[in-house]
Amino acid sequence: MATFHFELVSPQKLLFSGEVEQVDVPGTEGDFGVLAEHAPLVAIVKPGILTVHNAGTAEKIVVLGGFAEVSPKGLTVLADVATSTEDFDNAMIAAELKTMEEKVAQMEPGSALDREIARLDHFKTLQFELTGTALH
Repeated sequence: MATFHFELVSPQKLLFSGEVEQVDVPGTEGDFGVLAEHAPLVAIVKPGILTVHNAGTAEKIVVLGGFAEVSPKGLTVLADVATSTEDFDNAMIAAELKTMEEKVAQMEPGSALDREIARLDHFKTLQFELTGTALH
């Protein structure tokens, strides 16, 4: 299978840089897979699990938002937060969910509320994917 260059960058560090066969990205407009020679695009990354496929293995990485860019040079994901599923702090996501639910309860109807509810849903889905259970 053809490979392409992939970089995953967070504000703290470069988490991954190398040749891969495929990367599955959680996008706000829908999850998408990137293979070699993918058409150029820029997408917003939602909280979810990014999967890096290479040589028959699949490495799962938790991302909490950011941007993805596919170019002729490859794929670059600039993640707000990124960590392996093993190192991810499940208590942090539970606390974030509680804070988000409190914020949503106080917001007035409108597009800002709609965006926050969508973000809350993404976090709940991620929490379920990581733990197999939902808090609420």
